[in-house]
Amino acid sequence: MKLWDKGYSIDEWIESFTVGNDRELDLKLAIHDVRGSIAHIAMLESIGLLTFQEHNVLKEELLNIEKEIEEGKFVIEPGVEDVHSQVETLLTQRLGDVGKKIHSGRSRNDQVLVDLKLFYRDEIKTIARNVNALFEQLLDLSEKHSNVLMPGYTHMQVAMPSSFGLWFGAYAETLADDMLVLRAAYDTANMNPLGSAAGYGSSFPLDRTMTTKLLDFGDLHYNVVAAQMSRGKTERALAYAINAIASTLAKFAMDVCLFNSQNFAFISFPDELTTGSSIMPHKKNPDVFEIMRGRCNRLQTIITEVSSLTTNLPLGYHRDLQLLKDITFPAIEQLNECVRMCTFMLQHVRVNENILDDKRYDYLFTVESVNRLVMNGMPFRDAYKRVGQEVQNGTYQPMRTVFHTHEGSIGNLCTEHIRAKMVLAAGRLL
Repeated sequence: MKLWDKGYSIDEWIESFTVGNDRELDLKLAIHDVRGSIAHIAMLESIGLLTFQEHNVLKEELLNIEKEIEEGKFVIEPGVEDVHSQVETLLTQRLGDVGKKIHSGRSRNDQVLVDLKLFYRDEIKTIARNVNALFEQLLDLSEKHSNVLMPGYTHMQVAMPSSFGLWFGAYAETLADDMLVLRAAYDTANMNPLGSAAGYGSSFPLDRTMTTKLLDFGDLHYNVVAAQMSRGKTERALAYAINAIASTLAKFAMDVCLFNSQNFAFISFPDELTTGSSIMPHKKNPDVFEIMRGRCNRLQTIITEVSSLTTNLPLGYHRDLQLLKDITFPAIEQLNECVRMCTFMLQHVRVNENILDDKRYDYLFTVESVNRLVMNGMPFRDAYKRVGQEVQNGTYQPMRTVFHTHEGSIGNLCTEHIRAKMVLAAGRLL
């Protein structure tokens, strides 16, 4: 059954090519399609396009369909084009002609937009919860290992003292920054397009403010053309958020792969969380983080996919936009899985507390030595030259202590401030 059926059949190959796997993806929208329809019929009843009794009958059956969806009993039947058609078909089969009235005042264009925005809102909140759990895990590790020193690097050369407190805390605060981008994506999705119909509004006296309130949208897409133009804009904003989080995870995964190697030996994981080699008996590979790095690097490309798909499309709806679901739906799933896996792995990470006992890290403390001389009154350039000459002559002897007290340094991690930053960044996502 097709909502646009005019009494003729379409070529099967054409249908297969244009529909693709959209039915499978649409199942994720089913619950939102029903909830959008419940709000829509309430509005139709308020403006006299449904009677009180018709509204109640339709609402009761929509709630029944909602229950079937939650129980996993809802399917899009063969020959039914999409989730919207399936819901309307069920209503018509079960209620008769009153089921046909549900589409008054809307098009599939604004219907799918509502479904997607409701879906993206829920998914963004799920991402936010998962990111926050990883954030808390990182901050807990930062506090737990705040006094354990490790080398800091620039240009992949031993540079200055760092600490596990700084390392874990750095990624936690970066996730707080990423949450700002995620919240922007949520705000973009949190606007109601219902009533924009095919993109040019309706001659029915629709109450779009009413559906905005019923669906708990933050605001209304006022201009009906702008509402339709938001298809692709929402996905682009979400793609940027996914990119931000994925880039943080990919960088962290790279660190883990390095620091877990024998040449670094900063951290390790239990045997059961690593994999082995078919010919090298000693190998304990960090495959989880290698896969995570690869997946997150791929996730960073979806901005290009979304942008390429939507760039220079003229005004109005185009079937190209259907393909956005192919990009964003799997990306959301993969990002969530990577974030959850990272949180799990960090619950089992082991930190080497004796890294700096190795003499290869002696020069890590040259800046500390320079600063100590400056604090005792020596001009900086003279202090720098003295320590530099000691290094050149092979006479440098480090004092393996650090005295960092300013905000965000080894001795003052500011974890509570970072927590407050995350709360502010997340807003009502958590």
